[in-house]
Amino acid sequence: MNRGHYRDFDATELFCPRCKKAVPVRKKLLLILSNGEKYDYRCVFCGTSVGDKMVNQKEGGTIITR
Repeated sequence: MNRGHYRDFDATELFCPRCKKAVPVRKKLLLILSNGEKYDYRCVFCGTSVGDKMVNQKEGGTIITR
């Protein structure tokens, strides 16, 4: 099995401490940094932040800034 196929996952459900159960989440871009992008996962029902994710820039990639 080629391990390169499973390098990056996105969460679809996470535990929300406010709702007290696993809930669907929305992924929102928080920051664009020089080494990658930071995302925040929020509960679709109450909007509580339930996790985050840092996606490192791939080698040779570029980040576009204004």
